[in-house]
Amino acid sequence: MAKTRKIQKMGTKDNGANVGYEAQLWQMADALRGSMDAAEYKHVVLGLIFLKYISDAFEEQHSMLEAERSQGADPEDPDEYRAVNIFWVPPEARWPHLKAQAKQSTIGQLVDDAMTGIERDNPSLKGVLPKDYARPALDKQRLGQIIDLITNIRVGDREARSKDVLGRVYEYFLAQFASAEGKKGGEFYTPRCVVRLLVEMLEPYKGRVYDPCCGSSGMFVQSEEFIAAHGGRIGDISIYGQESNYTTWRLAKMNLAIRGIDGQIAHGDTFHNDRFPDLKADYILANPPFNVSDWGGERLREDKRWKYSVPPAGNANFAWVQHMIHHLAPSGLAGFVLANGSMSSNQSGEGEIRKGIIEADLVDCMVALPGQLFYSTQIPACLWFLARDKKNTRFRDRRGQVLFVDARKLGVMVDRTHLEFTPEEIARIANTYHAWRGEKAAGEYEDTPGFCKSAMLDEIRKHGHVLTPGRYVGAEVQEDDGEPFEEKMRRLTDTLKEQSEQAARLDQAIWANLKELGYGR
Repeated sequence: MAKTRKIQKMGTKDNGANVGYEAQLWQMADALRGSMDAAEYKHVVLGLIFLKYISDAFEEQHSMLEAERSQGADPEDPDEYRAVNIFWVPPEARWPHLKAQAKQSTIGQLVDDAMTGIERDNPSLKGVLPKDYARPALDKQRLGQIIDLITNIRVGDREARSKDVLGRVYEYFLAQFASAEGKKGGEFYTPRCVVRLLVEMLEPYKGRVYDPCCGSSGMFVQSEEFIAAHGGRIGDISIYGQESNYTTWRLAKMNLAIRGIDGQIAHGDTFHNDRFPDLKADYILANPPFNVSDWGGERLREDKRWKYSVPPAGNANFAWVQHMIHHLAPSGLAGFVLANGSMSSNQSGEGEIRKGIIEADLVDCMVALPGQLFYSTQIPACLWFLARDKKNTRFRDRRGQVLFVDARKLGVMVDRTHLEFTPEEIARIANTYHAWRGEKAAGEYEDTPGFCKSAMLDEIRKHGHVLTPGRYVGAEVQEDDGEPFEEKMRRLTDTLKEQSEQAARLDQAIWANLKELGYGR
């Protein structure tokens, strides 16, 4: 296997388990939720955190301009802020104004007016911010308490931005809401360690990055962090995403806006209203919803995207796969999450579609994942990696070969129900893939029984075009403990004899007790 090279940290935190005060902030915010549903509360809190962020950045710039007023600076000129990529915040939306009114019964309407004013003066946020704080069902006393709580954190000034304070808080809250909501919440949130593994394996340094089901935009955030961590320029990638759920689309837009990431994030059904029909992406990263049965496939039987046969109307898995293949550039790479069934299912023609994709030599690598990684489902999952051109000049010629990685035994439990990959495990998997495809910095690749295997297409054909890594990597080699075979057999025989004698004595004791109670044999 490859020697593991050190992967630089991306951002300030490695995963959701290693957090600072954001955990305490969540606990305090969650205590104010009361009986409100987590799905509803999510937009209340995240909207306010976003508002605090842009207000912090605005107030800091406002103070600087105020100090330079004698030199001609105008603190109330919106262009003074837009010129340095800071959102203009109108007077009614500034945090000190809201904080002063937090105890008033009208605070809900004041927050709605603030959101409306910000969208009015910043076209890129039009239709993105939540504006239902005045609704009667929202307890205004609790709303005021949340505002007081958020007031105590600086998230938008230069120091906080340099440490990505808001990014950490926002992402941590997304993860916690996903956990609190269960399946419904997890659909828009892919665990950070899974996203990071995809990004580290694909290495999207430059070009067009596309996610056809982008959720809350985690793939894009991690791609930008990856580039920054490896000394690249953020502007070297162009971002394209689409999300069908309107409230999740709003989260995605806010998630990018708080980090200053410019991306084209479209709202709409990717299958029935592809907003980027002519896009050919250099990298595709995605976590499509698993096994969707009501995706409207019966209305798309003649679609040009189905090059490898029409996907079943009752399961969208291979519709997603073929949609992504359709959007790959001539030398493009894709990495995405799918349910384990996609690797072996032969139902409704899925096996034929998979066979066609394999025979077209598009499958580059398969990774089997451990359970309990996702908030949204207990269905076992895997990672697919596709390469449009395996003979290209970026890496070695890999035609006719597929790398299989079995990572089911990796990961550590971070709470009672969820598991995460450690940074070292992510590095191990990513470096194995990099070494296999010929990157010199990753070292020499070699098969490791029980973990990784480079298989030829002929071997995959013998397995009926099934892509489950466990079929290929074999059993893990057990270390020899040095005990001679004869000694080991003698010890095992003695142990079995002792256990048998103990069982006989127990049996005699039970019958003796039964006899005393009047039960004879």
